[in-house]
Amino acid sequence: MILLMIGDVVGRPGRKAVAELLPRLRQEHELDLVIANGENAAGGIGITPATAEELFQSGVDVITSGNHIWHHKEIIPLLESEPRILRPLNMPPGVPGNGYIITECAMVVNLLGRVFMGHFECPFRAMDQLLEEVSDKPPVILVDFHGEATAEKMALGWYLDGRVSAVLGTHTHVGTVDTRVLPRGTAYVSDVGMVGAADSVIGDNTELVIERFLTQMPHRLSVGKGNPLFNSILVDIDNASGRASSISRLDLTLEEK
Repeated sequence: MILLMIGDVVGRPGRKAVAELLPRLRQEHELDLVIANGENAAGGIGITPATAEELFQSGVDVITSGNHIWHHKEIIPLLESEPRILRPLNMPPGVPGNGYIITECAMVVNLLGRVFMGHFECPFRAMDQLLEEVSDKPPVILVDFHGEATAEKMALGWYLDGRVSAVLGTHTHVGTVDTRVLPRGTAYVSDVGMVGAADSVIGDNTELVIERFLTQMPHRLSVGKGNPLFNSILVDIDNASGRASSISRLDLTLEEK
């Protein structure tokens, strides 16, 4: 099977790029599964039912998330009723939603890092428990690890090597060049990147971000403008064994008309 993992979708520019580019990419690469991290899809932070539906209508199969999933309260009921929207698996007990989904061809898991991120359950042990408890899991298992620290992401990749098909990092909005298939068949990248305005600071308006750094005063940021970047990762996986055979970056720019 061929998987496309789309980096953090940031606001309207990101959603526009997904809508315009994904239908063609699905056809050109004969994609079997498309995952997008959508936790910044609504105005640059959080996701709403409307923006989630927009991503689904564009051809996304599963939406993963991270620490900003709770920003818009109206998404919380949908997390219970829409299994294709994931919140991190390693949240405390009682948190609404699901941390994984089993589709027709794969199991998709969403994990949240702890280094510089907050106090959450251990993502390593949460994944151990999931792999042990789910008896009907398919050979293909894909992990979106939403985290800040590269070392934590790399450590999880090595920890899960041979037990999952891919560990794909998100959250920093900066794509990394360390795509590789680990020795036991797990595809890995530290960060997929983002889908958002190129002339920005990780998707946000440059002037407002610079002002915040200069003054250290809190104020609301807005989404950047200009031609959107489309950062994504292609992974080719053997259906029977669940081992990845290749992983490569697919980075595009949508020229605004």
